[in-house]
Amino acid sequence: MADRDLDSPPTPARLGCGPKPAPDHMSVAPCRGQRFFEMISTAIRSRPNQWGCEVADSGDQPAADDGTEPDPRFTFANERTFLAWSRTALALVVAGLGVVQLLPPFPGVPWGRHVLGVPLIVFGAVVAVTAYREWTKSQWAMRHGQPLPRSVMPTVMTGIIAAMALVSAVVVLVSALR
Repeated sequence: MADRDLDSPPTPARLGCGPKPAPDHMSVAPCRGQRFFEMISTAIRSRPNQWGCEVADSGDQPAADDGTEPDPRFTFANERTFLAWSRTALALVVAGLGVVQLLPPFPGVPWGRHVLGVPLIVFGAVVAVTAYREWTKSQWAMRHGQPLPRSVMPTVMTGIIAAMALVSAVVVLVSALR
């Protein structure tokens, strides 16, 4: 307190997650990781990349009116969501191939493996394309400060999985009755 000028107004406190400041300080320690992202952002903006171009600041407006660059953490979260849906699409395709190629034939239902496997493969392709479309729509919304669009993927995934479970039950029952 002794080294602070009594005539000057106190500095407003910064928001943060850290411990309570000492009585003579007017700031709060930043959240864990916040200081890291501030340092990284400053380092990236201050030096050109390998092609001699500088990285745009998050407040810069690109020439094509493509909105402003969102916080990298949000962009990376959007990308992780896209990658998770892509893994789901790949799993659906592999499951469909496994059903068609590796599952033993159902007695009395020679078409059973194809009825179960082919829709999984097709649905895997649909999930992959839809995941990309949702990634681009979310990225556009973040760049333009709009609310994120609601995803149709959970609803579609629930419906398709329920339908596949019903078809599987029918195939198994028909095979058991023959």
